[in-house]
Amino acid sequence: MSLIVEEEGRWSVHYELYIDVFFLVNVTMDFFLLAAVRKMSGSRVSYRRIFLGALSGALLTCLIVVLPIPYASVKFILFHSLANAVMIKAGIGIKGKREFLQAFILLYISGFLTGGVFQFLGQYVRIGSVFFVLAAASYYIVSAIWNLISYLAGHRGYRCQVVLLKGGKSRKVQALIDTGNSLRDAVTGKPVSIIDKKAVMELWGEDDMAGIRYIPYHSIGKAEGVMPLITLDGMYVCRKEKEWIERPLAAICEEDMTADRYEMILNPDVLIGGVDYGNQSGSTTPI
Repeated sequence: MSLIVEEEGRWSVHYELYIDVFFLVNVTMDFFLLAAVRKMSGSRVSYRRIFLGALSGALLTCLIVVLPIPYASVKFILFHSLANAVMIKAGIGIKGKREFLQAFILLYISGFLTGGVFQFLGQYVRIGSVFFVLAAASYYIVSAIWNLISYLAGHRGYRCQVVLLKGGKSRKVQALIDTGNSLRDAVTGKPVSIIDKKAVMELWGEDDMAGIRYIPYHSIGKAEGVMPLITLDGMYVCRKEKEWIERPLAAICEEDMTADRYEMILNPDVLIGGVDYGNQSGSTTPI
C-alpha cells in the first residue's frame, strides 16, 4: 500500500510492502509461468519440480527487493537475469545453452500472454479478491491459445497413424511427426524415432531384448541418459499416402507417453525419400 506524507514542507509517497503477500503472489505467478514454459517447450518435468522452481524464483525476488541495492537499474537487471535464470534452471532443469535460451524466451512469451489475459479479466472483477482463481484461469487460457497457435503453425508437427511390424506381429500406434526430434544413431547415422515401451512390449519378447544396444540422448528438463535401441522389420506411416519404411531404428522410452495422446515420436528424417540408406529406409511402397 502507499502512504502520502509531508516531509519538510513537501509531500512524498512512501510504499509499504507486505513481504509475505508479495512472496505468495510471486510463487503463484512463477508456478503458472513455469507450467506454461513446460507446456510450450514439451518438457516432462514434474509439477513438484515446477513448484520448487517457483519457490526459488520468489525467494530470490524477495531478497532482491529487501536488499539495500542503491540503483533501481541494478535491481531491474537482477530481476530479469539472475532471478529468472535460477527459476528456469531449478524448475525446468535446463542444461544446454540452446535449451536455456529457448526456455528464457518462452518464459517472457508466457508472461506477456498471461499479463494480457490478466488485464482483460481484471476489467470485470476485482483482481485482489480472486487473484489465485484469475492466475489459474490465465494459465488455462494461455495454454489454449498456445495449443491453437501450435495447431495452426504446425509448431509440434502433426499426428498420424503408424503400423509397426516385427516378427510377423503388427501394432498400430498414434505418432507425432516432430521436427524437434533430431536423434540419430552414432554407429549407422540413421535417424531414430522414439516409441512408448508398452507398445514395443506387444511386439517384442524378453528373448528379443537380449543383446540390444543403447543410444545416448538429452532433452529439456532431463539429464543425459540412454535408451534401448531396436530395429523393426518395417513400418507403414499412414498420411495422405501410406509410406513403407524398411528396418527403421527406434529408441524405447521408459516413461509413459500416452498422456500426450501419442505412442511414438517420429524423426521427420525417416520420411525423407532423398535420404538414401541403401535405397531401403527411404523407400515407399503401398500396402
